[in-house]
This record gives sequence, structure tokens and C-alpha cells, in this order.
Amino acid sequence: MPLPDTMFCAQQIHIPPELPDILKQFTKAAIRTQPTDVLQWSAGYFSALSRGDPLPVKERVELPVATQKTDTGLTRGLLKVLHKQLAHKGTVDLKELQDKWKTLCLPVETLKFILKMDPVEDAVEWMKFFSLGCSALGGTLQSAMKHGCEILTEDPEGGPARIPFETFSYIFSYLSSLDQDRTESDTNLFLNHLEETVVARKNGMIGVSDFFIEDKKKFHPV
Repeated sequence: MPLPDTMFCAQQIHIPPELPDILKQFTKAAIRTQPTDVLQWSAGYFSALSRGDPLPVKERVELPVATQKTDTGLTRGLLKVLHKQLAHKGTVDLKELQDKWKTLCLPVETLKFILKMDPVEDAVEWMKFFSLGCSALGGTLQSAMKHGCEILTEDPEGGPARIPFETFSYIFSYLSSLDQDRTESDTNLFLNHLEETVVARKNGMIGVSDFFIEDKKKFHPV
């Protein structure tokens, strides 16, 4: 027997005072992040919110970038989200990485492709994975370093995209070690040259333009 229709009045319905703001922030986050699977992303969003973890949310809507390999699904904004969520751990269990990856609605094939560049067992050093992600975005070492600087920098968007030289050196050395066309000697020579000519006069920081100019001088003389 069907239940009779129930009439409610405003006095009978209790709306939690925090609900409107939660829904407002959620809607803004969804618009900025543009997930391909809203339900899957929403589950990860509210799960992170309930635990007080960094949210799977982009800082802004991303416009297409010519140098990004958007066919992989991975973008600079999404890699930055992952960095905010996982960098503090140092070493990340692959299961957790897979869960975060899934929340962002990224293709499993792309994750497998990145991990094949330098296979691991059950866990991965985050900065190594981050470096591989930059490589997947850029294709070339130069482009990978550009993406890395623009993701990690604390400079305003459109600024010099400076990062500590120590971080730059780590990413560059790691990716260079996977490149058969660059020897360890070439890598050390270039980094030493950068440190002497650029970093010494910029308070230990290096930006995108510094790297591109010096890389061209060092490896592509006119």
C-alpha cells in the first residue's frame, strides 16, 4: 500500500548551517577541475574533505597548451594537484597513487606508461614520479623542466617560474640519467655551468628563461 504524501513546512526541515557553503565550494571546485567523471571525482573530493586531506582540485580552469600531451589525459594542473596531495609523503605506495589517479579520472594506461619509464615494486619516490610526469607532459628534457618549474614555482602565473636550484638539479639529473643521449659527464658539466653563471647571482634560484638560454648556449652553440 503506497505511503500517503507527506507535507513538510519550513519549520520541520532542518538544513545544516554549513551545507550551503560546502555545496558552493564543491561546485566551484568541480568547475575549476572539469573532471571527466563527476561522480568518481566527487567521491574522492568528499572523502578527502572528511579526512582533512588536500582536495583533488585545480587552482583554475586549464586552457589547452600546445606543448601538453593532452591525449594522455594528464595535464600540468592535474600533476600539480597530485603533487599537493602526495609530495609531503616522500615515498608513496603505488596503491595510494593509483587511488589518487583514479579520483582525477586519469587513464590507467597513462599511469602504466609513466611507471614503465623507471619500474618500481610497491612504492615510488614522489619526486621521481613527479619528474616522470613532467617528462610525459613535455616529451623533451627542456619541456619537462619547463613544466616542472611552472608547477613547483611560488611566483605568480606568468612570472619567471623560479624554483630552488637544488630541486631543479635533482629533476634534471634524474631525467638525464634515463636519457641515453646524455652522459653523466654532460649533465654535471651543464649543472655546474648553470650554478656558476646563473644561480650564484640569483640567490640559489633558477627560472625557465635561465635554463632555456643556458641550455641553448651549452648544447646548441651557434
